[in-house]
Amino acid sequence: MYLFIHRKDLRTSDMRAFDYINRKHTQGIHLLIIDPILIGEGRLTSHSGRNFMAQAASLLFSYASAGKELHVLYGDPAAITESLLLAHPIEEVIVHSDYTPYSRQRDDQIGQAVRRIGRRWMPIADAPLADLEAFPAYARRAEPYKVFTPFYRMWGSFMLESYSPMGSTTIDDLSTVQEIDQSACHAFALPEAVSCALGGTNVEGSPKSLARLDRFVRERLASYGDARDAYANDQTSGLARFLNTGAISARSAYELTQGLHGSEAWIRQLAWRDFYLYQAMYHEDFFKYEQLADLSPLTDTNFKAWSTAATGIPIIDAALTQLNRTGEMPNRLRMVTAMFLTKNLLCPFTLGEQYFRLHLSDYDNTLNRGGWLWCSSLGYDAAPYFRIMNPAIQSRTHDPSGSYIRRWLPHLDHLSDKEIHLPQSGAIVDLKASRARAIEVYKTILK
Repeated sequence: MYLFIHRKDLRTSDMRAFDYINRKHTQGIHLLIIDPILIGEGRLTSHSGRNFMAQAASLLFSYASAGKELHVLYGDPAAITESLLLAHPIEEVIVHSDYTPYSRQRDDQIGQAVRRIGRRWMPIADAPLADLEAFPAYARRAEPYKVFTPFYRMWGSFMLESYSPMGSTTIDDLSTVQEIDQSACHAFALPEAVSCALGGTNVEGSPKSLARLDRFVRERLASYGDARDAYANDQTSGLARFLNTGAISARSAYELTQGLHGSEAWIRQLAWRDFYLYQAMYHEDFFKYEQLADLSPLTDTNFKAWSTAATGIPIIDAALTQLNRTGEMPNRLRMVTAMFLTKNLLCPFTLGEQYFRLHLSDYDNTLNRGGWLWCSSLGYDAAPYFRIMNPAIQSRTHDPSGSYIRRWLPHLDHLSDKEIHLPQSGAIVDLKASRARAIEVYKTILK
């Protein structure tokens, strides 16, 4: 018997672990653990928490539709695992690898508990599109890549020669244990708030998630490279919330677009995703930059105005309004708002990073951090400190008529197409002066 624990892989097909399990021809317990640490501090009811619960509910639906059993428990993952190992003849605990600091610590604790009881601990790489565990040997470098462009060139060659395609095993092929130890069920039962959150979501199931991917390929892929920055027309893929919870695999997002018009721009975005996962795997500093850089010249003085959409800069306030209400924000505006917070307002990137953690429906720790490090000119291959996007110019360039601002800030609808992009009377900073100040401050931070 085996124990398989779902984490950021909330789907029932194209799972490296499923392929591994299928070769064993044995029965196993399939488990989803709701970790209190990951849903604490208000995240359960936040946009990101609600999205996770929605994908978890869809996963339960997919299991039930296949006549299989997925058990859901709440509590410390190591304690839950140990309890089940003591109650069942489990020989092996199987998970997909994760690379954030908390995930590494959690998995160290689970692995120690498994080995202490004399069972096998089997983490399997699944999240990256390329096999990033084999990639360093292929690249033949003494040190990991720090710049995206050379990484991307080598990544492209590696994908052509060594890409491992989607797996064929689905949950239908596996035998799941229907009942588990009742004492564990009682000890780690879902609290009412968690149970309600899980039951109060829109259930889609794997077929619906894959249907969204198929629709993107049919309707948006061809124009994706040219249109994805036209945020007023909502031309982004809309798939990040599924990719980042593992409801859709990166492999399916890659294979369905292979050779199609527009696929190059899309695959480049998947490569950026792998680049940040690569940083998390091989660069310890990736999650420590706030400890390594002297951020003392930065303050939280204007953070509240930014987070409450009260800066007086129309595109910034429109983007934060959309985020606060819906959990969504176009990728172009994530860069614009992040650079405005860290540069024009001189706030530490960690404040924005944590805010996006709660409010972005498609939040992912590694990818979110990568984006914030880039915008704040920290980390590898970050934007130069003197590169500071002008929000008004970005707004005028990518949405000349201001339709996005008019949608989210209807009180500005009376303004002309020229006026609607400009800072309002009482804006908290002057864009030109704050840019000059940011260059001087970041020059000292990065010296």
